[in-house]
Amino acid sequence: MAEKDEITDFLLAYDNKVSGIAIPLRELLLKTLPNIQEQLDIPARIIGYGYGPKYIDNLCAIIPSKKGVKLGFYKGTELPDPNKLLTGTGKVHKYVEIKSDKDIKSPALKKLLNEALKFYKRRME
Repeated sequence: MAEKDEITDFLLAYDNKVSGIAIPLRELLLKTLPNIQEQLDIPARIIGYGYGPKYIDNLCAIIPSKKGVKLGFYKGTELPDPNKLLTGTGKVHKYVEIKSDKDIKSPALKKLLNEALKFYKRRME
């Protein structure tokens, strides 16, 4: 697991627009998902969030890039998404484009995170 300063430094390496979205998004994930573990994957340039070291333990990942920030969901194709936040052409994974602070504070995003947590718990039973 990465040290918090290492993750902050990783995010601050991006321009202000990207880091200004990614850092508050990270805070939301840490606040919304109880006891979630962060894993910084520098080669993949993502921060994974889950409840163990295995790929199957993942819930979501912050995916920063020069263009912006995405919040990827493990098995996102299987999540209920009544607000149609999830996009992407993957057969398994989907993501939400996070463009502003408004997106981070959206009740629909928080609901999607809660659905991902419920889905994880059912998967691990």
